[in-house]
Amino acid sequence: MSNSEISRRDSLKSIAALGVAGAAVALGASAVATGSAEAAQPFMRNALGDLQSARAALQHALADKAGHRVKAIALIDQAIAEVKAGMVAGAM
Repeated sequence: MSNSEISRRDSLKSIAALGVAGAAVALGASAVATGSAEAAQPFMRNALGDLQSARAALQHALADKAGHRVKAIALIDQAIAEVKAGMVAGAM
């Protein structure tokens, strides 16, 4: 290999390494931002956990409830979506 081929290969390796490092920094910053947004919203996070627990309990309940159990699960799903949307809005 000539010196120019080696130099070019080393340059490409350096560029690739910088790209990987940049992506890692971006992912880390995103995780920190998400974590701090959630940490700043303990009531929303707790409400989300409570809704998820309620949904799980209803999933395990007997199905014969004249459609009310199914409707309750659907309403909880809507509530979960609203809480998540609120957390995103609160993080802005």
